[in-house]
Amino acid sequence: MEEPGILSTIFSPIEYLLTAILNALYNLTEVAGFGSYGIAIILLTVLMKIILYPLTLKQLKSMKAMQEIQPKMQRLQGKYKDNPQLMQQKLMKLYQESGVNPMAGCLPILAQMPILMAMYYTLFNFDYGNVTPSFLWLPNLSQQDPTYILPLLSALSTFVLQKISMVSAASGPSNTQSKIFLIVMPLFIGWISLNFPAGLVLYWITMNVVQMVQQFWVYRDKGEQSSKGG
Repeated sequence: MEEPGILSTIFSPIEYLLTAILNALYNLTEVAGFGSYGIAIILLTVLMKIILYPLTLKQLKSMKAMQEIQPKMQRLQGKYKDNPQLMQQKLMKLYQESGVNPMAGCLPILAQMPILMAMYYTLFNFDYGNVTPSFLWLPNLSQQDPTYILPLLSALSTFVLQKISMVSAASGPSNTQSKIFLIVMPLFIGWISLNFPAGLVLYWITMNVVQMVQQFWVYRDKGEQSSKGG
């Protein structure tokens, strides 16, 4: 398959490592008696999410902290809407008093990007050799899903993940932007998934599902701690 671009070369060292791991996981499924690249892709995605979990945990905790101070932020933005400079000063004071860093959620995402991008190029360029990588209803993971089920699931899983993890903006305009993004992003993911290899789309869906589970676990843990503290 044709190289997507120069970024594939940049991430090639990680891509080679992920390719080796994917092949090893496929060999493991063969030993188990059901050689399946589909299962291997799912296992690789889960493995990567487990490795990246400490970064994901920091990201989710930052998102949760921002959600908890949203009511106070909304009150400040409503009270000082005619004085943006003073509003920013009050918001910064609120962040300091609450121990919240608005940028803390961005750093874990940036740290994960090299591995996530390498996963993308690994599955985009992956050579399945002489094996026809069928999986469930999919005749070939190296080709697009002819039934359009995977693109639909990729859009749906993206929407659900955004819905349960999105930090609602405090002001009216930004809240409107968040709602627009909530709709536009899943539609965009579903649209580009129509032209992506099924194996790559399977990775995206699996990653979303694992992210939902991790987020549920983190929020559940914090909820239990709050209940015990009360």
